[in-house]
Amino acid sequence: MALNFFDQFASPICLGIPLASIALIFPWILFPSPSERWLNNRLVTIQSWFINRFTQQLLLPLNPEGHKWALILTSLVIFLLSLNLLGLLPYTFTPTTQLSLNMGLAVPFWLATIIIGMRNRPTAALGHLLPEGTPTILIPILIIIETISLFIRPLALGVRLTANLTAGHLLIQLIATAAFVLLPIMPTVAILTSMVLLLLTLLEVAVAMIQAYVFVLLLSLYLQENV
Repeated sequence: MALNFFDQFASPICLGIPLASIALIFPWILFPSPSERWLNNRLVTIQSWFINRFTQQLLLPLNPEGHKWALILTSLVIFLLSLNLLGLLPYTFTPTTQLSLNMGLAVPFWLATIIIGMRNRPTAALGHLLPEGTPTILIPILIIIETISLFIRPLALGVRLTANLTAGHLLIQLIATAAFVLLPIMPTVAILTSMVLLLLTLLEVAVAMIQAYVFVLLLSLYLQENV
């Protein structure tokens, strides 16, 4: 039974086609594309308002050079947000619970910020490895520690997103299983468990949105250090 709890994280395959690829493409179909009309419908208006507000909030601490990343960062947060929320629906698969996918997103973006910093501002980029005013004795140790922390950043991005979503899905499945088992034995306890499940589901919706925002926010902070 314990193994069945983790079956939801296995990538399903149908007719030799990995359904994870379909799950990655599906979110883009749901978003309406803006038309050339002067007045759009309510859905497109809300979508445009959300994108504008998020872009303003994200680019607020960045230098003008970092504003070139507005499109790709906004697209990334919408993509992650859609995958996280769609994964909460019944009989669906959440690609962002796979560490390989999250690392595939984190490593290239993190590496791009490092390359930009080394190309445009190599002195400032290398200066982050050694804080100002460091005693001479501690210089080699701090350089090693800062280098390790620099290379741990993409791992932290991927593991954070994977761990939060995986833990939430496991809790939902455990509590739902407990409510189903307790229903014929102790109906009152089963009803209380179902109420806890409803609250946990609402919490997971918030976690799905927050984790997508945190992922992109940390990328923007890494970008800020290198532009």
